[in-house]
Amino acid sequence: MQTSHGFAAPGFDNVLELFESFLVEDSGYSAQVAAYHHGTRVVDLTGGPDMSPDTLTGAYSCSKGVAAMVVALLVQDGLLNLDGTVASYWPEFGAHGKDRLLVREALSHQAGLLGLEGGFGLDEFTTPAAAERLAAAKPTWQPGRQFGYHALTIGILMEELCRRAAGESLQSLYERRIRKPENVDFFLGLPADLEPRYRDVLYQDPAGQPWLDPLSLDGLNSNAPVSTIMELPNIRSVRAAGMSAAGGVGSAEGLARLYAAATTGAEGEPPFLTPGTIDLMAAEQVWGLDRSSGLDNAFAVVFMKPHPSRNFGSHRAFGHEGANAALGFADPAYSLAFGYIPRRQEDGRTPGRAHRLASEVRRSAAALSR
Repeated sequence: MQTSHGFAAPGFDNVLELFESFLVEDSGYSAQVAAYHHGTRVVDLTGGPDMSPDTLTGAYSCSKGVAAMVVALLVQDGLLNLDGTVASYWPEFGAHGKDRLLVREALSHQAGLLGLEGGFGLDEFTTPAAAERLAAAKPTWQPGRQFGYHALTIGILMEELCRRAAGESLQSLYERRIRKPENVDFFLGLPADLEPRYRDVLYQDPAGQPWLDPLSLDGLNSNAPVSTIMELPNIRSVRAAGMSAAGGVGSAEGLARLYAAATTGAEGEPPFLTPGTIDLMAAEQVWGLDRSSGLDNAFAVVFMKPHPSRNFGSHRAFGHEGANAALGFADPAYSLAFGYIPRRQEDGRTPGRAHRLASEVRRSAAALSR
């Protein structure tokens, strides 16, 4: 029988019990889960084949939440105004009626730029050339009037806004302002010397059949050497570039520590975001039918918000999930930060293990607060 490694602090034993039950019921299950409460690490568990506390693996769109922390810093520093137009920072973006689109609208999936005809090459996503092509594109709908998940292109939007507002790449800002000083074990651009820690995401079910791909390949061109989005972090050049839409890699502890460092501070350090900045970034911008997926969805500025079919926290919670069912979020109502990364892709069409673990973490935090 598999057992977990790590710890759950007193009062969080129910999280350990649930995690161990997953290991018992599924011999192929491998994952990490971590949580901080009031800035103190209270859960840090690892279990399953070829998964250790030191393992780094892909977290897909959890990368968007990580990148959004850089956007939040630019807002906090006064370099980026959510109520300014994208074109005021990036004049070329104003083509084809996009001149009135606000930054907060563009970063809540309202731009109508789901992809381009011909797509992007894998080596383009983090470059100014990708931004130039996106700026010249015609939107699918009138910008700011509807929303649809910009699975890959929202990364291009974030990255170019960082270049224009701060004169520095998003990946460099993240490394300099957040990852290094906060000792976060999550990377937007994995250094070569850390490659031995990386383990490929397994994107087939235990029977060897691929899960339903949650994202199309519309954003990629026909020369991209992938047959599914799930391959992205397993390609060295992708995780080295750290594309902010889907190329981040790390540990669950790294995800949880990042959200803790931003909101409560981690292990006695002050938070790097103010309550006012958190309120601006975490305020819900859109809710309803997502034009891209055809499902209900809800977004703040970049961050996902909880709703009935993605019930990961209170109304104040904000974070992002990934295509393999990874999840990172903060919930200020409980002074919680949470990270979960499975080694094998899980079926995201049903309430998943991440949400069940998050629910137990919240239950424990609420009981300790009584």
